[in-house]
Parts: sequence; structure tokens; C-alpha cells
Amino acid sequence: MYRGRLITIEGLDGAGKTTLALALQRDLTGRGLDVRLLREPGGVRAAERVRELVRDPKLNIVPRAEALLYAAARAQLVEEAIEPLLEGGTWVLLDRFIDSSLAYQGGGRGLGIEAVREINEFSTHGLTPDRTLLLIVDPTVGKARSRERAEPLDRLEREREEFFLRTASAYLELWARDTERIRKVDASQPPESVLAAALDQLTDLL
Repeated sequence: MYRGRLITIEGLDGAGKTTLALALQRDLTGRGLDVRLLREPGGVRAAERVRELVRDPKLNIVPRAEALLYAAARAQLVEEAIEPLLEGGTWVLLDRFIDSSLAYQGGGRGLGIEAVREINEFSTHGLTPDRTLLLIVDPTVGKARSRERAEPLDRLEREREEFFLRTASAYLELWARDTERIRKVDASQPPESVLAAALDQLTDLL
């Protein structure tokens, strides 16, 4: 049976990942593809419980525990949802995946990209996206967008500017290491232009 594709969407908070994911889902479904949209952390019941934990601004979670919690949620999502969907021929659009941990915990928290990669290789059995769309936005713009949302800022969104600068730098490092898989998209454009640019980066997979 034809195996589905795993398309991940990455970037800083406020880059427009969810908006793009929803638009891509509509477009790809319109092309006749079976598409499922999932998010991280979350997507399945156990992982959603972890999401509540890591987002809670009232909790003090140390960096290594934070990295392990994200990896645990990811392990549950991969085994319970992503792998069965891919095996069944479904295209999975995933709002964040391993690269988020590499950038946020590896770079932003200073744990080191390779140290965080190791625990995530274990948690996912080495599952690699077919394509990663990296939405590029200035950290100050992303933070301003996050503050415009109706819901309160979560634990990570409340971090200082230096944290997001380190995270943005780590994302660019990941892109430089793997430009075939990771494709940059200018997220400062209007949503329709971001969608067009994202689809252009998926042309060879369609």
C-alpha cells in the first residue's frame, strides 16, 4: 500500500503555523488526498494531557524535564496516531515535531541540539518528516502576534526575548544542515502568499 507523507510545520510562536496548517489541509484535501491535521504536543489523549502540563505558566519545569516531557508526548503520538495513518496512506500535517524540541530545548534552553536529538530519536523510532516547512518571522513580530491572541500566554510564550533569539538561531542552524528536507518560508507575507510559497515547496511530493 502507498505510504502517506509526513509534512511538519515549524517556527517560532506567532509565526502562523496553525493558520498555514489549516490552509494546507483544505488545499491538499481538495486535490483528492486523504489528509489528517495533528498538533504537538497533543493529537492523542495522553499527549494532550502532557500539553496541559508543559504549557501551564504556574509550574516550574526544569529544562531536562521539559525536553523529556515533549519527547514522551511525541512517542505516544507517533505510535498511536502518526505511524498508523502513514501506513494507511494518509498524509499527516503536523503542527510542530522533533525540530521544535531541537530548537526550543536544544537551542533556547541550551541543552544542545544533539543531546535533545538523541532522546527524540528513541521516542520516535527515528521517524523523519518527508518535508518540513520552516516559517521565518522576526522574534519580536512573533511575540507581538502571540500577545494579540484571545487566550493567555502559555509558559514558553512568556519567556524573555533572549530565549526566542536562541531558538530562532537554532532553527536556522537546523535548516543549514538539511536544506533538502527543511524549506524556509517567509511568514511575514499575507496568509495566501505563505500558502502559495508552502505549496511550492511541496511540489515534488504532490
